[in-house]
Amino acid sequence: MQYDTITRQDHDGMAVVTLNRPEVMNALNTQMRAEITHAIGTAGREARVVVLTGAGRAFCSGQDLGDGGNAATLNLERTLRDEYVPMLMAIVDCPVPVIAAVNGTAAGAGANLALVCDITIATEGASFIQAFTRIGLIPDAGGTWILPRSIGMQKAMGAALFADRITARQADDWGMIWEAVPDAEFDATWRARAMHLAQGPGAAFKRVKAAMQASFGNSLDEQLMLEGQLQGQCGKTRDFKEGVVAFLEKRTPVFEGR
Repeated sequence: MQYDTITRQDHDGMAVVTLNRPEVMNALNTQMRAEITHAIGTAGREARVVVLTGAGRAFCSGQDLGDGGNAATLNLERTLRDEYVPMLMAIVDCPVPVIAAVNGTAAGAGANLALVCDITIATEGASFIQAFTRIGLIPDAGGTWILPRSIGMQKAMGAALFADRITARQADDWGMIWEAVPDAEFDATWRARAMHLAQGPGAAFKRVKAAMQASFGNSLDEQLMLEGQLQGQCGKTRDFKEGVVAFLEKRTPVFEGR
């Protein structure tokens, strides 16, 4: 597939998908949503880690209100169902870890696109804004599901109702994201994190993601049984055998990701 609104670069087991409409702060239009969905779906089969980031000064400013004409006449339910849901589920269903490297403002659906990723790393100059109520809408793109689970009901309600700018440092302190790092260290940090995953025990990483996602719908008994099943699968992998041998030989393991 030819990409016009994003780019994808692959190297050393890492697929970097960059939102590439910097002139509109990487606002999401129909074409971009389709391209993100395709890029992450294919990268999940071809890479060992996927990184989602933005070009220019913003990560993503959310829905492009100029896409398709008059924003007030948009069929929002159809757009969410047919375009946003496949994009977000491509991230959730991606078998390998997905990192959001938030290089700047993440607003509206752009904020929740970042937060639905498995790990979110932000530069300290970035911010997260649940901007929806500013134009008479509710948080979407998974925001009403993600936020209460990550930061609790009070913080989630405040973020949604007041639509305040939440700095990357606040987001880090609240547990909304994995980490906020100084601007000068941002690029090196997310690349090092991504390379750690690309070179790590990919078979285990896939099962970590599966287990964590299943935990929201499982009782403790069900989750314990699932852990046993997935651990049994890990125990049969080449990565586990290499990890044990490397430990006994006091050397760094070389994982194959299987």
